[in-house]
Amino acid sequence: MKDCVIVGGGPGGLSAALVLGRARRSVMLIDNNHPRNAVTHASHGFLTRDGIEPAEFRRIAYEEVLAYPSVDHRQADVVDICRQLDGFEIILKTGERVRAKKLIIATGLKEKFPEIDGLHNFYGKTLFNCPYCDGWEWRDRPIFLLSEEPVLLHMAKLLYNWSQDLVVCTNGKPLLTAEERNMLESKHIQVIETPVVAFEGRNGLLEQIVLADGRRIKRSAGFAIPNWQPKADFSKQLGYAVTERGGIATDAMGRSTISGLYAAGDAANVWPSQLIYAASDGYKTAVTVNHDLSEERFV
Repeated sequence: MKDCVIVGGGPGGLSAALVLGRARRSVMLIDNNHPRNAVTHASHGFLTRDGIEPAEFRRIAYEEVLAYPSVDHRQADVVDICRQLDGFEIILKTGERVRAKKLIIATGLKEKFPEIDGLHNFYGKTLFNCPYCDGWEWRDRPIFLLSEEPVLLHMAKLLYNWSQDLVVCTNGKPLLTAEERNMLESKHIQVIETPVVAFEGRNGLLEQIVLADGRRIKRSAGFAIPNWQPKADFSKQLGYAVTERGGIATDAMGRSTISGLYAAGDAANVWPSQLIYAASDGYKTAVTVNHDLSEERFV
């Protein structure tokens, strides 16, 4: 039996594995090697690693984590998790079964975007979701914001800091009051409520957005705000509580509502969704796991 199994090998899971390995805990890190940020050319905002390629970030992280002899790694999908009296049994697609006293779920999030022709041809190259990650590279350029959620107004205010040549698209949704629309337009921000039907360009470089009424708006890049969903959902098997966003509900230290089960990074809907936040949360959650294991030895 392992002290802890970590499901998910993003920054949250890797950070947790590093801390637990250094704490001399027996750990298995399970990951299917399908990171959400694989589509992008670079990751930003992580101190000492600003602009690093996501694959290189993972290579360095795994090299550091697996240097600790008590940390094992499996590249596989988890198909089921069962609660047991003394912990958990994790069942892999390979058929392997792993038992653990503690379980950290760090599987992150997945994006659900509006169905717009060509969107995925540009995502990660000239179409993004986070201005803190990619706004600098497109400063003072013609950009747009697309959102079907009320967060649109807040995001428009944020993006205005990077570029004042900004078009805001509600994709046909009546998200703004007349007062809010007038406020944006007073800053020369064009507001378009007509649905967007396509993105056009070449080789991942956006050239224009196409509206349902036939208009074409020239833009160099844009930010589309997705609907975030858990990348993996084991709530039926394990019975943990979830947040309004669908993430695993935890206390301030990463403990879920189920004894022995923890969540780290975006699986608990840490916000904003960035590498450095997830890594920090993974560290904190691993400290909590080690604390709980240490206390249980003296009961």
